[in-house]
Amino acid sequence: MLDTKFIRDNLEAVRANCANRNVRVDLDRFIALEEERRAKITALEEIRRLQNETAEKMRGKMDQPERERLIALGRELKQQAQEADDAAKAAEASLTEIVRQIPNMTHPDSPVAKDESGNREIRKWGEPTRFDFKPLDHVQLGEKLELIDFDSGAKVTGQKFYYLKNEAVLLENALVAYSLHLLRAHGFVPIMTPDLARESVLDGIGFNPRGAETQIYSVANTDLCLIATAEITLGGMLADAILDESKLPMRYVGVSHCFRTEAGAAGRESKGLYRVHQFTKIEMFAFTSPEKSEAMHEEFVGHEERLFQGLGIPYRVVDICTGDLGGPAYRKYDLEAWMPGRGEHGDYGEVTSTSNCTDYQARRLGIRFKREGEKKPIYVHMLNGTAIAVSRALIAILENYQQKDGGIMIPPALKPYMGGVEKIVR
Repeated sequence: MLDTKFIRDNLEAVRANCANRNVRVDLDRFIALEEERRAKITALEEIRRLQNETAEKMRGKMDQPERERLIALGRELKQQAQEADDAAKAAEASLTEIVRQIPNMTHPDSPVAKDESGNREIRKWGEPTRFDFKPLDHVQLGEKLELIDFDSGAKVTGQKFYYLKNEAVLLENALVAYSLHLLRAHGFVPIMTPDLARESVLDGIGFNPRGAETQIYSVANTDLCLIATAEITLGGMLADAILDESKLPMRYVGVSHCFRTEAGAAGRESKGLYRVHQFTKIEMFAFTSPEKSEAMHEEFVGHEERLFQGLGIPYRVVDICTGDLGGPAYRKYDLEAWMPGRGEHGDYGEVTSTSNCTDYQARRLGIRFKREGEKKPIYVHMLNGTAIAVSRALIAILENYQQKDGGIMIPPALKPYMGGVEKIVR
C-alpha cells in the first residue's frame, strides 16, 4: 500500500492515477478519516499527559480528600484513555481500509489507457511459425498424441482440470529443469514453496482471498488458501523481517502448483490449457533496494526472453497500460508467445509477466532493510516474474513444433531433460 503521508502530500497525483487505472476510491473520505485519526491520537495523547500529571501528583504529600479526588480522577482518565484508544484504533482501521483500495503509483512510461487494447508492443523476437500444411491446435494435438486428457480431468475434478500423459509429463519436468538451470546460473536461489498460504499473506501480496470476485480457492474452516502463484509464498517468506542491505538484492526462483478459480473466464481464446484451474509455474522473485528495482525489472524480462529464445518460440514483449495493471504493480511487462492454433490464423498469447511492485507489498508485509548510517529501516522493493507457466509453455511448444507427419519435435534446449525422446509420435 502507499504511505499515508505520500497520499496526503500528493493527493491530486494519486487521484489522477486511480482514474487512469479504473479504480474508484473515495479520496475525500481518506482526507476526512486522516484528519479524524490525527484528532483522535491528539486527544489520546492529551489524556495520557493528564494521567502522567495525576500520577506525579500522587507521589507528593497531600490530605486525604485531595488523594481521594486524584484517585477518582485517575479512574476517570483511565476510562477516557481506553475509549480514546478504541476510537483512535477504529479511525486507523477505517483509514487503512481505504488506503488498501488505492493502487500503486504508475511508472511514467507506462501507456495510459482504459483497457488491454492500450497495451503497447515494445519488441518482437522471431517470425510467426508458418506451415505447408493445416496446423492443429494443442487440444487436437494433445488428444491425437495421447498427451492431454481433459475428459478424465472433468470427470474426476471438474471442467478446466486435466491429466498430462506420456511425453507431456516429461515436457513439464523438462521445462522445470531447464528454467531452474538457467536461473541458478544467474544467481537465483531455488525454492520449492508450499501450495497453501494464510489469508493475511495473500492480502499482503495484494490478492483478495475472499468475496464474489476472488480468483482464490479457500480451504473451509481454516485461514488457508491455495496459492495462485509462488509470488505469494516467496513474498510472504520474509514477512516482518528487517534485512541487511549487504544481502540485497535477493533473488529466488520458486516452483509450485498454482490454483485459480478463473471465474468469468470463457471464450475461444481460453480453451484447452490456456486458462485452467491448476498448473505448475516457475516464478522469479526479488527483494531489492529502491534505487535498483527498475534495473531488476529489466533483468527479469531479459530472463523471460532468454528462456523463450532458448526454446525457439517467437514472441513479443508488451508494456501493460494503466487500465490493465493489477493494484500492486508499478510497471508490468507481458511476454506473449506465438500460438499457431490461436484464432483462425494464429496469434500471440500471454505466457509470462513480470511486475515491479516497488514498496507497495513490502509495506503491507512489513519487509524492510537497514542501510548503513541510517537509524530507520527502509521498505524493500519487491519484484515478481514468471519464468515458465508450464501449461501455456506447453501450448506454444506443441503448436510451434508440430510436423507434417503429425509428430512433434522436442525443442533442442529440452532434449537433455527428456530421457532420449527427440520426437513425439504415435
